[in-house]
Amino acid sequence: MFDNLSDKLNAVFKKLKGHGKLTEKNIEEGLREVRLALLEADVHYRVAKKFIADIKERALGREVLSSLTPGQQVVKIVFEELTNLMGARNESLNLAGTQPVAIMLVGLQGSGKTTTAGKLAIHLRKIGKKPYLVPADVYRPAAIDQLKKVGDQLSVPVYASTSDMDPVRICQDARTAAAKEGCDTLLLDTAGRLHVDTALMNELELIRAAVDPSDILLVADAMTGQDAVNIAKAFDEALGIGGVILTKTDGDARGGAALSIKAVTDKPIKFIGVGEKLDQLEPFHPERMASTILGMGDVLTLIEKAQATVDEKKAVELERKLRKSQFTLEDFRDQMVQIRKMGSLSDILKMIPGIGGSKQLKNLKVDDRELVRIEAIINSMTPEERRRHALINGSRRKRIASGSGTSIQDVNRLIKNYTQVMKMMKKLNKSGMRGLSRGMLPF
Repeated sequence: MFDNLSDKLNAVFKKLKGHGKLTEKNIEEGLREVRLALLEADVHYRVAKKFIADIKERALGREVLSSLTPGQQVVKIVFEELTNLMGARNESLNLAGTQPVAIMLVGLQGSGKTTTAGKLAIHLRKIGKKPYLVPADVYRPAAIDQLKKVGDQLSVPVYASTSDMDPVRICQDARTAAAKEGCDTLLLDTAGRLHVDTALMNELELIRAAVDPSDILLVADAMTGQDAVNIAKAFDEALGIGGVILTKTDGDARGGAALSIKAVTDKPIKFIGVGEKLDQLEPFHPERMASTILGMGDVLTLIEKAQATVDEKKAVELERKLRKSQFTLEDFRDQMVQIRKMGSLSDILKMIPGIGGSKQLKNLKVDDRELVRIEAIINSMTPEERRRHALINGSRRKRIASGSGTSIQDVNRLIKNYTQVMKMMKKLNKSGMRGLSRGMLPF
């Protein structure tokens, strides 16, 4: 989402760091380029103007001009101001109130409310809640069917709405039904329109009055840029929203909505949709996003993804096998599966400090299909072949290639890479483990 903005900001910072000593002139020149980069990213012009003014005030102060590393001090200031611009810290759902509490999802058609309801259900289950999905969009029968399919997929109960029912009554009766099911949190998927209109707002106001939701979340499409900010203002003025969920941030959005919504509406972005799959919703952390924008990586999110997907017992067993050079192709496949659960390789690499903003990464074409091919090749092997790769002769390679839909060259490449890794591990085990035991790296 922020690739273009990141490139331009890093180019500015490189120039500033190139100056042995910063002056008011070269700081102003750099900030002028930063302002243009923000406007090109579709940041609201008033937000960009204030942001630059705040940075300039601090950058021309003693903390920068008298510093031994003034360029780095400017980067530090930009990071802090970016973080403050987006809300300073993550704001969680408001779940206070008599159970079952209701969370009301509002927004225009096509913003992704129905899918987001399913994604939020997963999030609620992770924090120990029992969600209940409520299809309240009676004007688009497909929305009711879609939410029922999502509920079936996630094994989450769904209220039996039909298109001839009253939306307000649906939400009221759903609370009673949720209590009977033992659920503590309603997710109300309300109707949308192609644009904000009086009829839509009147209906949403009636639902709000009837169920008194603990939180009202606007689901906004990041691809709409500044329009998302205007939509947030309109919904907030009518309903008093508690926050925003920004969807489709994995697309070609320029990032203006993420950088402008909090400053314009004073409402936080609580979650961002990072893909179409139901598990691709993440809490929004302003400081992590600022770090990503400036090419500093996002270690905390990477750790959280690893903790959520990596089996701890398997990790301990893997370490033991690596130390004893007993790492098989079966173990290799299991590691591939866990890496794929964390997301695309390019997204994972972006989270690593020093790599995320590098030119090498931008020029690197990471093909996630390669992991799929490797997994298919290993799956085509017999259990004995996975454990003892030396058994795989010419005829077996031909069979494995045919079974996995790949070529013999692909099979040869995988086995060659695997044997090279094993040779390297054996060398480390022979020469480096004594160093490791003393707390030293073997290389």
